[in-house]
Amino acid sequence: MPLGAINYLMIALGAVVIAASYWGMYLEHEVDGVFALVVSPFTLIGSYVWIIFAILYRPKAAKKQAA
Repeated sequence: MPLGAINYLMIALGAVVIAASYWGMYLEHEVDGVFALVVSPFTLIGSYVWIIFAILYRPKAAKKQAA
């Protein structure tokens, strides 16, 4: 199995942060708001990077078993 339970948990966490970030922009109802211009871009980029890391992450125990 290429992805373990920890990988799916990390991906789910990233997806929740992405959804919360878009939801926060929706609730603000302003294009020039603080959340839309400052907070949300950082959380979205961070979450997408986190999901890529979660896909590539392999625990040390899995590395020892594969070798």
